Amino acid sequence: MTIDVSMPGSSGLLNAAGKRGMKFFNNPYVLALTGAAGIGGFLFGYDTGVISGALLYIRDDFPAVRDNDFLQETIVSMALVGAVLGAAGGGWINDAYGRKKSTLLADMMFALGSLVMCAASGPYIIIVGRLLVGLGVGVASVTAPVYIAEAAPSEIRGGLVSTNALMITGGQFFSYLINLGFTEVPGTWRWMLGVAAVPAIVQFVLMLFLPESPRWLYWKDEKAKAIAVLEKIYDSDRLEEEVELLASSSMHEFQSNNTGSYLDVFKSKELRLAFFAGAGLQAFQQFTGINTVMYYSPTIVQMAGFSSNRLALLLSLIVAAMNAAGTIVGIYLIDRCGRRRLALTSLSGVVISLVILALAFILQSSSGLCTSVANGTCQGALGWFAVAGLALYIAFFSPGMGPVPWAVNSEIYPEAYRGMCGGMSATVNWISNLIVAQTFLPIMGLVGTGPTFLIIAGIAVLAFIFVAMYVPETKGLSFDQVEQMWKERAWGNSGNCQSLLGAAAP
Repeated sequence: MTIDVSMPGSSGLLNAAGKRGMKFFNNPYVLALTGAAGIGGFLFGYDTGVISGALLYIRDDFPAVRDNDFLQETIVSMALVGAVLGAAGGGWINDAYGRKKSTLLADMMFALGSLVMCAASGPYIIIVGRLLVGLGVGVASVTAPVYIAEAAPSEIRGGLVSTNALMITGGQFFSYLINLGFTEVPGTWRWMLGVAAVPAIVQFVLMLFLPESPRWLYWKDEKAKAIAVLEKIYDSDRLEEEVELLASSSMHEFQSNNTGSYLDVFKSKELRLAFFAGAGLQAFQQFTGINTVMYYSPTIVQMAGFSSNRLALLLSLIVAAMNAAGTIVGIYLIDRCGRRRLALTSLSGVVISLVILALAFILQSSSGLCTSVANGTCQGALGWFAVAGLALYIAFFSPGMGPVPWAVNSEIYPEAYRGMCGGMSATVNWISNLIVAQTFLPIMGLVGTGPTFLIIAGIAVLAFIFVAMYVPETKGLSFDQVEQMWKERAWGNSGNCQSLLGAAAP
């Protein structure tokens, strides 16, 4: 499909991308913005990982938790309930009050929730703390990718947004390191859950000194402030092109009287197509099993034959390290190979690794093969094979389906709908996450561990088909070019004449 780039400054922008090729580490200011915003991703990842280890010790302290699978799942899933609510409201908060204030709000909720869990006298207080943490995570999951994308040059936007995914996986790795480090410390799980307040406070302080998103400022008619931020990102020639693109985009939206309502997403054909692609990626990210692996990896490792809590946490730490390392590979590849190709390659490997993992559990349940027993830990040959399957799964998932859904959703929506649609798609992610967390153990108990992973492998096949059919490539495109691409997909050549609001208007 040929994309019309006749908008003012667009062709110059593409030429600039090819000739100047602004490199990843050339601009400390952009990296500082990315790093500070990425702490939100770190909090997201830390919460995902820490509860899996903390739950092992919460069960030891509270018999009511140990004897009640539903209460265990509620402790895990209540953060997801909060994240659903936070993401659903976070899109509106982002568009109404800006990316910076949204981040500050997320930090306050996360820090408060962490302290509540640390001081909890019973499992139901832990659940309240998990809800507060989830609200913060939900808002942050919407805000961080959008904030980074709106400050990033188009030619490195995918890599910069994927840095947020690296922070998520880095947070997961750090959570397992904390879990392992506090195994011999009194009040084990309290330290595991309470230490999360520290990065939230650090981000809160950093964000006080950082600017609002330049695109949001320009959209809100604070042009001088927006240009002041852009001057720190681009040289004078590129700055002129970026301001010209912003002016063109803002004029189009104001002329269309575009206030951005939720109904527009379903009235406008191009917005429907974009949201379908973005939300579908978010749903498949969860239904292909990643947070099943991260939430329950210590339990899965124990099921594979490693009964020691400490050994289970150590092996989970290795899995989390591979997740972070794979995301670094994704950052390198996403602006070189493109989002679509990276996702398709990732899903191909995910299917293969899930089949291997499923076969390991099926064979182990039928053979009971075990090579040694020492200190109460059974190290079966097939148990090691299962752990290898987990590692292989992470190696394929983390460079592609880890960062790609967040990168794509940060760039495929028009400015007036970016926070709103990003929040809606993040809500789909968290609802899918919640469904997986609440159904994984019951399904596993009903059909067995191996068949459960075969079911997930089948879902991964559907995800491959979805990406191949509905997700376009956005590598290197400006926001305006992405918007034009959706118009052409919706209306063909007549998309050049279609107004986004004209299509959305009743």
